[in-house]
Amino acid sequence: MTWIEWYNSLVKPSWTPAPSTISLIWAILYPVILASFGFVFVKAFQSKVPRIVAVPFAINFVANLLFMPIFSGLRIVPLAAADIVIVWATIIWCVVAVWHHYRWVAVAQGPYFVWVSIATTIQLSITAMN
Repeated sequence: MTWIEWYNSLVKPSWTPAPSTISLIWAILYPVILASFGFVFVKAFQSKVPRIVAVPFAINFVANLLFMPIFSGLRIVPLAAADIVIVWATIIWCVVAVWHHYRWVAVAQGPYFVWVSIATTIQLSITAMN
């Protein structure tokens, strides 16, 4: 069974966006994530912020990258749910960690946090319903 056939076979909340809409949202968010996370990593590398500030950004980046291989590749729905909760929680940690250094980076995480909050609710619902 292809990934999309498998995905379509899952029971999902009625308000789950279409895969094309989800892809579009990520296409809009990823440049903001790349710019703001890259900025933090560069500043940490240059010692302009303590390196500890970059830790939640690194964890978030890895967890975000792992979600699709876990969900669509391995098809382990509960593990994907745990992963997206890590993504969600580390966004909050990112905002707290960077707030006193670069508020624009913290504010830039707003749309990312909103979308991941929705995506987390969807994923937790899919996990519970399947």
